[in-house]
Amino acid sequence: MTPKRSKSTYLQGTVEVLVLKLLTRGPLHGYGIAKQLAEETDGVVELEDAALYQGLHRMESKGWIEAEWGRSETGRRAKLYRLTEAGRKLLRAETEGFRDFASAVLKVLET
Repeated sequence: MTPKRSKSTYLQGTVEVLVLKLLTRGPLHGYGIAKQLAEETDGVVELEDAALYQGLHRMESKGWIEAEWGRSETGRRAKLYRLTEAGRKLLRAETEGFRDFASAVLKVLET
């Protein structure tokens, strides 16, 4: 059984899972993460810079991602984030938990 979360924790966790999923495709810098999240959710998930970078630092401190300096696609110096093995494990578990949660919510909404 998945532990219960408060609404704000679940929303924060959802954004973290989306960021982890984007990083399965390869390293990204913060702007690239924010841009892809907005594009792939049709603008539904848009993150303020401060919230994004606080989240990235939190995920890095928990060992889910790691960062190193590199170059963006435009050649500018940028901090690139990549998924760790711990992040992959968390992503698998959280994806399953989110599917269960979404399914339960849809059962109520669709009846």
